[in-house]
Parts: sequence; C-alpha cells; structure tokens
Amino acid sequence: MKRILASFSFSIILISILTACKGSDNAVSGEPPDHPRILLLKGEEALIDKNMDADRRWLTVSSYILDKSEAMLTLPPVERVLIGRRLLDKSREALRRIYYLSYSYRMTRDERFLARAEQEMLAVSAFSDWNPSHFLDVAEMTMAVAIGYDWLFEKLSEESRAKIKDAIINKGLNPSLLPQNSGWANGSNNWNQVCNAGMVFGALAIFEDDRELARKIIDRAVLSTALPMNEYNPDGAYPEGYGYWGYGTSFHVMFLSAMEKAFGDFYDPPQSEGFLKTAAYLEHMTGPTGVPFNYSDCGSGANTNVAMFWFAKRLNDPTVLWSEKYFLENKTLPSDRFMPSLMIWSAGLSTNTISEPAAKIWVGQGHNPVALMRTSWSDKNAIHIGYKAGSPYVNHGHMDVGSFVMDALGIRWVMDFGSQDYNSLESAGVDLWNRAQNSERWQVFRYNNKAHSTLTINDQLQERQK
Repeated sequence: MKRILASFSFSIILISILTACKGSDNAVSGEPPDHPRILLLKGEEALIDKNMDADRRWLTVSSYILDKSEAMLTLPPVERVLIGRRLLDKSREALRRIYYLSYSYRMTRDERFLARAEQEMLAVSAFSDWNPSHFLDVAEMTMAVAIGYDWLFEKLSEESRAKIKDAIINKGLNPSLLPQNSGWANGSNNWNQVCNAGMVFGALAIFEDDRELARKIIDRAVLSTALPMNEYNPDGAYPEGYGYWGYGTSFHVMFLSAMEKAFGDFYDPPQSEGFLKTAAYLEHMTGPTGVPFNYSDCGSGANTNVAMFWFAKRLNDPTVLWSEKYFLENKTLPSDRFMPSLMIWSAGLSTNTISEPAAKIWVGQGHNPVALMRTSWSDKNAIHIGYKAGSPYVNHGHMDVGSFVMDALGIRWVMDFGSQDYNSLESAGVDLWNRAQNSERWQVFRYNNKAHSTLTINDQLQERQK
C-alpha cells in the first residue's frame, strides 16, 4: 500500500511540475552547446589521446573498439526482428554499432566509419517503429541514434539528418509521452533508469529543433530519476543485484554524465546518500574467482563494468577500480555497448594509481541487504563469502533470503544458479512477472528457495513479504 501511495503521489507531483515547466521555468535552465554536445564535446578527443599516450592500457581498449568497428563494416545493417515480445537484442546491437562507429570516426576521421554509422542510423530510422510495447527497446534505440546523430551531425547530409531526427522524435520521444508507454516514469527500478536515459539522449540530440519537447523530456527525467536513485539507500546495495546493477546503473550514469556535460552548473542532480556508495557494493560483489555473487536475476559471468570508471572519477577514488583493473588485465575485453564511455570517463586516470581497497568487509542495508567479506584482495586463493537477506518481493527477486556463496582456493564451493532465459519461460506461457505468493514464477526451479543455498522448512516456499 505504501508503494501504491508513493507512486500515486509521485504521479501528481510529476504532472504538476511538467505543467509548470513552460518557458524559462524549467527544472534545468541554460542551453546545451552546439553539436557534438552528448558526453564528449568538440575537441575533447584530445583528452582521450593524451590519456592513451600516458597509459597504454587505454590504447589497448581504444584499439579494441576500432577493431570491432572495422569488423562491423562488412556486416548487414541491423534488422527489425523481434525475439518473443522484444526488439531489445536489436536495439542493443544498434547502440553498440553506432556508438563504436561514431567513436572510431571521431578518433581517426576515417570516412568508412562515418558512412557505416550513417547507414546503420538510416536503417533503424526506417523501421515501422522501435517496439514501444516494450519500451526498453525504444530507449536503447533512441540512445543509439541520438549519439550518432549528435556526434556526426556536421558530416551527415541534410537528407540523412531529416530522416534520423524524425525517427528520434516520432519513434522515440513522442511515444514516451503516451500513458500506455510511460509507466516506467513512476517506477523505481532499472526501467526508469534506462528509459529516462534514452529519452534524454534523444532530447539533447534534437534540442535546437524542438525546445519545448526536449525540455519536457529532460524535466520529466530530472524529477523521475530521483526514484531509482533512492533505491540505493542507505549504503549502496542495489536491490536487483549484480547483473541489473550493470544495466540500470550504467544507464543512470550515462544520463548523469550527459546532463552534466550539456548543462554544466545549470544541472544539480538529486542527492542520494546511497548512490555514490554503490561503487563499493559492486566492487565487493566479485570474489577472487572472478565470479560475482549472482543473486536475483543474474548470470554467473562477470567482466568490466564501465560505469565504475564514472564513479572512480566522481569519488576521486581509484581503489574502487581494483576489480575492473583485474578484468582489464586478465579477461577478454567485453563487447559492451558502452566501451567508448570507458575512454571518456577514464580521462586523466592511470591504471598505475589503482591500488587495492582497504576494507575487506562490506555490509549494505536496504530492500535487499547483503554482507560481503574476504580474507584478501590480491590472493586468488582467498576466502570470499557473500550473504543476503531481503525479500522475494523486490524487482527481479528470487526466494533466496538467507542464501550465500563462497570462494576459497580459487574455486566457488557454494554457488547460485542465477536467472533463466526470460523468453524460454514466456514462450512456454509462464506468468513470469507476477510476484504474488502463489504465482507461477515461484514454480520455476531457479526462482524458488529449493534451488538456493538457504533453508527450506516443511517443503514450503519462502513468504513474499515487503
């Protein structure tokens, strides 16, 4: 009931503020600079070049992006093919391609990358729609096209600009204002973070062409994103776990970084005591085996989390990158669609300054409390234990209250199965997203307490409590 009342109250506040935000009375004042204005301003490529000269680790990352962009040149453009009810796989691939290609053009001025990025943008702009019934798809696609449009603006033909701008407005921004597509704005989970970020990127890209629409989108996001930011309180533990931290938090810092770059001192982000603390949460979540504590809907894999570089810069604390340094040095670089952001956020940072954290124990309260402890950061045979409390009620939650994982001697001795592919369950007719006590969700083996390292009493399911 409290959540229902909070959501209702937020809706009333949101409507009131958006109604009031006309003319100069906006949540964010000031004007963004000329193109390129998203994340990396004109001439700031020199900062990346300087960083690569100082630390060859960043040259390795940049070369990886360039090599992947080279491989994209011969691929067919992204097509509108749904998997189940989702276009998300294609939206993510479009974001990866357009961001990589745009970065590669800005760093090399190789016209092949420009031409291919333009081809990708025109291909997705010609889609009938970006699948607004599953709005994450629209958000990621809008972000993809917005980055390419903004970064390559001066080099795009007038005809291409018109088609791409029209797609951003009519397949991205305008659908987000329809009630049937915008429920995420009242939520506090990763949907809010992803969708607001995607829409703000679109709004920044076309700002000078439709200021009223752009400001409406930006003002909504400034207010709305305070909801998921508060989910990190009080200590930084993200309720949805390691995997969705990488999703929701990455988009959230993309939003913050874009706003700060576009509006500077005119933008004052909402304060959350837990948000900046969440970097420590994520760092402690990975054991010496390189495997995360994968409670809730999370896989067993771990790799570089690009968002951590934003936190390191904001906190002026390179120690939060200890695990990221390990991944960069010991794992194949991930085909993460945000890798160019790593190059932006690592500017001025040397991997030589990354030392191990002082704390070996981290405890975070909140909707899904966790305790994480280890005997060493540098010994790969160290003992690491992750333990959680919480409730199956939380978004993407499992009946895993009281479960734990343990690493020792380079082996994970106690593990968690993690999530099951959503489409495999949805296509079988499973009512997967109903979290009521007796819903079908809890009949799926991986989701109930019998599949987790916790107690099962009298063969009963754990109780789903708030």
